[in-house]
Amino acid sequence: MSSDKGWLKNSVNGLIGRQRTANEDPMSIDIPLDPYVSPPDPPRRKPQRRLSPPPWGADVIGRPVHRFEPVPPSGASYRPDFLADGWSTDRFTVRLASIRGYSHRHAGRPRQDDAAVVLHEPTETVVFAVSDGVSAAEFSHIGATAACRAAVSSIVEALNDPAGAVDWNDVVRRCAWQLAEQARSLFHLPAPDPARAEEALACTLVAGMVQPTSDGDLLSLIQVGDSSAWLLRHDGYRRLLDTKNRAGQVISSNEVTALPRTPQVVPCEEFLAPTDVLLVGTDGFGDPLGDGSGEVGRYFGQKLSVPPPPLELARCLDFSRDTFDDDRTLLALWTRPASSC
Repeated sequence: MSSDKGWLKNSVNGLIGRQRTANEDPMSIDIPLDPYVSPPDPPRRKPQRRLSPPPWGADVIGRPVHRFEPVPPSGASYRPDFLADGWSTDRFTVRLASIRGYSHRHAGRPRQDDAAVVLHEPTETVVFAVSDGVSAAEFSHIGATAACRAAVSSIVEALNDPAGAVDWNDVVRRCAWQLAEQARSLFHLPAPDPARAEEALACTLVAGMVQPTSDGDLLSLIQVGDSSAWLLRHDGYRRLLDTKNRAGQVISSNEVTALPRTPQVVPCEEFLAPTDVLLVGTDGFGDPLGDGSGEVGRYFGQKLSVPPPPLELARCLDFSRDTFDDDRTLLALWTRPASSC
């Protein structure tokens, strides 16, 4: 009996297999208690570096626009809030962005700006067009798209000709004809109607190209309406085309000469310097830019010192500045140094 009790006591205290002495009473063994051993700490996870969320919000320049949730654009056709594009060749880097303005987001109207840019591979020429739909024209967003596509197609077609000479007035006429054709299709008319096109699809246009030549990269530009172009240099902005907001100019009318009207155009031509950044934009960009000496000019001077990613250009173009709430479109072109080719 005592042997069983000793076995039990030893078992309970975890001493099974311990040898007893001859005179030891198995019931009176003084079994020391094991000291308490803390359980091991759980494995510590390596601290994770917190990544800052991407800065997708609009940068504020001066006093911001009141914040609100945009309203979807009216109409059955799809018109995205913004577009972004970008690519490089051996000679050029191109960035393009177009965003719906705050006023159109608030009112549920579509983005009326549009743009197009392509490369004519045989001549390595960058061909582009930027257009701003006239606000009073109900379908001016369709007009802007049609004008950009027609302008680019016309210039590329001319470059494909062995003579390679672009008739810029013919480019304007083709854009105007395309708007008249769009009016015929929209309103189920028996024939193209320029008057109906002006009423419903009127838009501005800046179209042009940058063409490599033996003397350098030659820029050629034409303008219908108040969209414009600039050269960004280390010392500021130089406007290449006349606009409604030239410094010191008294504005007596907001009327814009726009397609499908076909004014006679004379191309602006200039060789680009290696450090020049060509900017082509609608008045949604040009109005807040002004002469480039203010906050907006400094902001883009910094942002465009090197080509940003295409989506970053779109984000920058979406800056918030009170009273400047129009659609904004900007095409930027950099020449590439020989070492990067």
